[in-house]
Amino acid sequence: MKYVVAHEGEIEEGGHKLVTVAGREIGVFLVDGEYFALRHRCPHQGGPLCNGHLLRVVESSGPGDYAAGPRRLLQCPWHGWEFDIRTGRSWFDPAKQRVKRYPVSLEAETYPVAVESRSVVVTID
Repeated sequence: MKYVVAHEGEIEEGGHKLVTVAGREIGVFLVDGEYFALRHRCPHQGGPLCNGHLLRVVESSGPGDYAAGPRRLLQCPWHGWEFDIRTGRSWFDPAKQRVKRYPVSLEAETYPVAVESRSVVVTID
């Protein structure tokens, strides 16, 4: 099922919106111009994951060389567990730990008059 959760422009860059869809709390994020949706529940102890900090991973090719890379992690505010915003996989054990991720799309809204607008849509399977 597809659910409209926001209108384009409603969520600020680097921000998020919490929504309840089909009985699930979901955080919808806008990161580097892309939308992502993750379950608002940390798999560790059920913490409010989407209220955590959105971090950039620092990358290095050697001593003295470091920069913020493109990877973004969402850090649970309770115990600091970190999850990749794009995949939902944990930073510390990506093969075994993850948070549920939902597909997000931008879809044209239809109005009786010609208004260009799009909705942020989350798909729940």
